[in-house]
Amino acid sequence: MGDSADAGEADDARSADDARGGGRSGDAAERLVGAELRSDMGRLLAFGDAVFAIIITLLALDLRPPEVPPGGLARALLDQWPAYLAYVTSYLLIAVSWYNHKDTFRRVVRGDPLLHVWNLAVLSTTALLPFATAVVSQALRQGDRADQRVSTALFGLVGTLLGIAWLGLYHHLSRDRRLLHPGVPARFFALERARGVFGVVAFAVAGLVGFTASPPVALGIFLFLPLFYALSSGGVYELRRRLRRRAG
Repeated sequence: MGDSADAGEADDARSADDARGGGRSGDAAERLVGAELRSDMGRLLAFGDAVFAIIITLLALDLRPPEVPPGGLARALLDQWPAYLAYVTSYLLIAVSWYNHKDTFRRVVRGDPLLHVWNLAVLSTTALLPFATAVVSQALRQGDRADQRVSTALFGLVGTLLGIAWLGLYHHLSRDRRLLHPGVPARFFALERARGVFGVVAFAVAGLVGFTASPPVALGIFLFLPLFYALSSGGVYELRRRLRRRAG
């Protein structure tokens, strides 16, 4: 009987050790998975930063010194104002997109295939901005009204595609909370979809106005949009909370 009791106690001790070992193994596995997820998000953000850096570099390449005879530099620089306006507008839009990209993905803890698709959609449409900017700048410098209308419509189309990409990204994140950090409010990305819808509508309207009526008015709308996105860069949820605090 004594030997049986001792054997039973030994078995219980081994079971307890196995349980503790299993617990430690489980904790180690969870830490490994967490590290892999953080690494995956880190690579995604690093890739995005690299793409945005290349886009801004391409944008700056359209700013070239004018070829003029001696004494005509000041006038030639002033004549290039359309290039400066187009550059500032696109630079602000790209800069705000970069900030929003980082602000969005700091709330994401894991990815899935569709998340990567929408992320690539945001990056690829943003990469079209230097091309659209160069077209607008050239059309404004040459002064042809028909070309100006087409160029502002092109810029509006690129902006609309960019808005659709952001809208798709926000919609996907609003539907799957497993991708989000536990501290993210449940309605955060559902409200962010409003910013995506606003961008789609505003760029489409501006492109239509530029094509059918007034390219300068369209350019004014294009310049306003990055300012709006900068002011609401913390998200619609945070913006509404700050406004309620001030009202209170």
